[in-house]
Amino acid sequence: MDRRRKVPNPLALVVLAWLLSQPLHPYELGRRLQGSGQDRHIKYTRSSLYMVVEQLARAGFITEQETVRDGQRPERTVYAITDTGRTEFYEWLRGLVAEPQDEYPQFAVALSLLSLLAPREAVALLRKRQEALTTKVEETRKLMQEAIDNGVRWIFLVEEQYALAMMDAESRYLTELTSSLTDPGYIRSWQETFGSIT
Repeated sequence: MDRRRKVPNPLALVVLAWLLSQPLHPYELGRRLQGSGQDRHIKYTRSSLYMVVEQLARAGFITEQETVRDGQRPERTVYAITDTGRTEFYEWLRGLVAEPQDEYPQFAVALSLLSLLAPREAVALLRKRQEALTTKVEETRKLMQEAIDNGVRWIFLVEEQYALAMMDAESRYLTELTSSLTDPGYIRSWQETFGSIT
């Protein structure tokens, strides 16, 4: 079902997911996001996490269950998911899995303007990106192997597998693009359009 979500931030979906298992306070939610590695895929700050929790509460997807005090720490409000929140979570998740979404990565914007760079510079920058991508792939593979060695089941690593597939595809694309940018015909046509290569 395609509709505007009351709380469209992807962080909200993850918060709802954690609250499916048990009521939690925002501080503990943050700890679990970091502990699970989900913070690698969702950018957030402590304040943005608290803001999303407040938005979910206003939308009726979660509700305050109790306020607890742990030793000398300040009081913390524990939130629980509501039936409406559970419905929202599953509807949103099913839509994300089944329906391709338009995404707007910044690299696509850069590619749309790539012809404004001299071919030699564009190639150098793309090779630099590919080196960084290779390092990231190696780090991700190592992280996944460590998780597998620690008994993490494959289903809990599918987002990392997806990230690897995307990085592998981008790496292949960068190789093809770099080759096209070094083609004498392209260099000649760029010169004719923009002048001498700097």
